Amino acid sequence: MAMMNHILVIDDDRELVDLLREYLVPEGFTVDAAFDHSTGLSKALHGDDELVILDVMLPGGSGFELLKRLRAESTATPVLLLTARGDAVDRIVGLEIGADDYLPKPFDPRELLARIRAILRRTRAARKPEDAPEEEDADIKVGDLSLSPSTRTVTLGSKQLDLTTMEFNILEILLRRSGTIVTRDEMAKLAMGRDLAPFDRSVDVHISKLRRKLSGREDSESRIKSIRGVGYMYAASTH
Repeated sequence: MAMMNHILVIDDDRELVDLLREYLVPEGFTVDAAFDHSTGLSKALHGDDELVILDVMLPGGSGFELLKRLRAESTATPVLLLTARGDAVDRIVGLEIGADDYLPKPFDPRELLARIRAILRRTRAARKPEDAPEEEDADIKVGDLSLSPSTRTVTLGSKQLDLTTMEFNILEILLRRSGTIVTRDEMAKLAMGRDLAPFDRSVDVHISKLRRKLSGREDSESRIKSIRGVGYMYAASTH
């Protein structure tokens, strides 16, 4: 069971890590740190962290390689990726590999705190409270696709799909509103807990990954249809 409010920062910039610790500890977080690839990987795989803050550039290996390993081990711990300012490729690659969100460097600590709280809100909401309304916990079934909020599992036919936290959140939103359009801005607020920035492709990248997992083809819109300039819709009657 993860330790509440415990964050692992993997970044070789020791001054930045110290600043983050100084900022986050008064906000109620405990912060552990790793300064290279191998130590960060070991701590991320075996620690009890609620969130990992991961820099792309690390001694001994890239943050991308570390993230790939985490997801290959089916580690569901949310990951907030730190990327270079203006490097859209890094952001897209990070989301493709399995990051939950990203933040360009340099950043305002208040923005980092907002991202952390948004991710943790979504993660904690996935845990069923004792008094949760029964209808919110009921399985959702659309055609041959079933989603269980209580167990956080998705089944396509007889096959269980391996989804990241954010992919699950987005799919749940689409299925609950199957047959109706969900705008990209709504998706970001509901699934990611934040507004979309200009030129932010986070939602689109997560949708692209979902499509591949649902149909095996990235460009397939048989299930999740694009509504140009607006958002997305899960096709209720296709399957």
